[in-house]
Parts: sequence; structure tokens; C-alpha cells
Amino acid sequence: MNQSVDLEVLSQATPYVDKKRRLWMLGIVVPNIANGVLLGYQFGPKATKKLFAFAGPLVLHVIIPSIDKMMGVDPDNPPEQAIADLEDDPYYARVVKLFIPFQYAANIYGLYLASKKSTSLIDRIMIGHMLGVVNGVAINTAHELSHKSGKLEHYLSHLALVPTGYNHFRIEHPYGHHRRVATPEDPASSQMGETFWQFWPRTVVGSFKSAIEIETRRLERKDKKFWSLDNELLQGWGMSAAYHALTLKMFGTGILPTQIAQALQGITLFEAVNYMEHYGLKREDLGNGRYARTMPEHSWNNNSKFSNVLLYQLQRHSDHHAYPTRSFQSLRHYEDVPQLPMGYASLFLPVMIPKLWFKLMDERVIAHYDGDMDKVNVYPKAKKSLLKKYAHLWKKKEPAKNSQDALKTEVV
Repeated sequence: MNQSVDLEVLSQATPYVDKKRRLWMLGIVVPNIANGVLLGYQFGPKATKKLFAFAGPLVLHVIIPSIDKMMGVDPDNPPEQAIADLEDDPYYARVVKLFIPFQYAANIYGLYLASKKSTSLIDRIMIGHMLGVVNGVAINTAHELSHKSGKLEHYLSHLALVPTGYNHFRIEHPYGHHRRVATPEDPASSQMGETFWQFWPRTVVGSFKSAIEIETRRLERKDKKFWSLDNELLQGWGMSAAYHALTLKMFGTGILPTQIAQALQGITLFEAVNYMEHYGLKREDLGNGRYARTMPEHSWNNNSKFSNVLLYQLQRHSDHHAYPTRSFQSLRHYEDVPQLPMGYASLFLPVMIPKLWFKLMDERVIAHYDGDMDKVNVYPKAKKSLLKKYAHLWKKKEPAKNSQDALKTEVV
């Protein structure tokens, strides 16, 4: 007994060492892969030009998922007593901010190559695809910064969002999505039976509208109008407009296919992640527009090591929503919450192919709620087809024994 107590005291006295401390620098690997690919496109043999131009899909759908599978899962969970020290260590914030200069280096270099007369239209579009991968990951960088309280972090968050023009995310995510997550009212929480292609317009338009409503209410509390210099949305959109105007002036209108392609790819990549994170999950409806508190079980979790390092542990999403102000290095993995079958990088293709996604995920959702459809966040248009398709899995409710019981059930 004394020996076990001594061991516990010793473990608490021993400082926690983050085994991934150096690995976090891999967060800048995506923009640097892009820079390497662009160098190959410019200076490599002519025969390899198309290979480099089409490297974006290869990196996204083959190379990163393969490394993810080889590296396996991450066994390291920081203990509760180490979290305060991890949060106070400035190293981690510097790692996140370091992504942005490499992001812009890749974008400017890519646009320079796209502006050359020798670059074909298809190559301009595919360079845009590669830059979209960079800028999609950058939205995750913006995500980490958006949860901080400092104004500098907020503006850096906008800076990471500038190429895609997705600046409303800085407002909607912390103040909209985190409040409504895993409810039918949240445009960023996908519903069971909803394809990604149905979710994409719903989340893009819904999140945009939500951000405007949130910022309008904030300004009204300060007795200010929407069209105010204090409007953070206008500040972010102004930064984006200035960037795109400047790049057009520098490189000409020939970069338009690249800029359109990168914005669409970056937004789609990020919204694919949003689609994965809460698919079909729902917080308990308490009535009167109120829902149960957000808990770890209201997000799909994944502990794949490589993609977690690349994405600042975004896949430890359950802990993030339970503790939204907690920095990435402090996030913990939970075993007893809904688990994705693989990492985000490996799920991008299934997300784009609805039949494959439904095959992977629908029965997981049903099993999580023990076959009770009332507990599932169901896409209304798909409800009848889901009832029929999974009739053997849904829990059958006992009919009321008599009219009196039926009346009681209805009243309750």
C-alpha cells in the first residue's frame, strides 16, 4: 500500500514531458510540400511538369493517409496536472503562428507560376488545387488562433483566412458553432443521411448568415451600426479584398482560375472536416430551445498520430468541444466517445462519395444511440429512407397498452 502511494506521489512530482514537442514543427509541412512541388514544376524536367501540377490530389489522398496509417495512433495523453504548464509555454503559440509566413510564401510562389504565359489553364487550376490544400489547412490554423482572447491572435486568424476569403469563420465558429454544436440548428453540424454535397451549401450559407447576425448583435450592444470600423467581419473581408486586389495587380488576371480553384478547394477541404466532426450526433433536447451541455460524446474523435500533428490535434475534437479554450497541445484523447474509423486525411474521399460515407458511418451512429432514432440528428429529407434502410437496427418502441396509456404518453 505504501509503495503504491509512493509511486503515485513520485509520478505527480515528475514533470510531464511532451513527447511530441519537436513533432509539432511538422505543422508547417503542408505549405513546405507545396513549395517543393512548385519548385519541381518550375525547374524539373519538362516530362515531369504535369506530375508536379497534379501533385495536390496525390499528396492529399495518397501520401498523407499512407504516412498516417504507418505512424498509427498517439498513446500520449497529458495528465490534468500538466495542462497549466503546457498552456503557459509560449513555444506552442509560436509553432501555430509560424504556419502563416510559409502559407503566404506558397501562395505568392504559386500565383507567380500561374501568371506565366507558358502555364496552361489546366495547370493553373491544379496549382490552385495545391494552394487550396495549403489554405484549407490554414483555416485550421485560423481555428486555433480564433479561440484565443488576444486581438493579435484574432487578426492573425483573419490573415490565415484571407486567401480563401472565409473570414466570417473567425466570428461564427467560436460564438455560433460552439454554442449550437450537435443540434439541428447548427449549420456546421452535419445530419445523418445528409450527403456532403447537401451539407456544403447549407453550412457555407448558414455560417455566413450566422456570422453577420452574431457581429450585428455584438455591435448593437456597443450602440454601433453594422457598417462600423469596429465591425470585425468588415475588417477581415477588407484584408481579403486588399490581398486579392494586390495579387491581381502584381500578376494579372491570368491568376483568376488559380485563385478561384484554391478558394473552392480550401473551403471544401475544411467543410469536409466539419462534416466528419459531428455527423448524426445530437445533444439532448431539453425543450424551449435549450439543449444539454456540450460533452465529449457530441463529437467524433480520432487519435491518428500524423494527421493530429499536422492539424494541431483537431481530431481530438471531443476534448476541444468540452474545453474550447484549451490549446491544442493540452487536448486529450477519449476512448469512450464516438470514434471515426480512420483519420481525417483518409476520410476525405469517402466524404465525397455519399454511398461509401454512409456505409462507413450510419451504423456507427445508430449503434452509438442504441437504435433510438429520436436521439439522432437526422436529415429531415432522409428520415423515411433511413427508417426503411436500417429497419433491422432501429429500436422498436412498445405501443401503448390502451387508450389511457396512450393519453399519458402523449401528455408526457
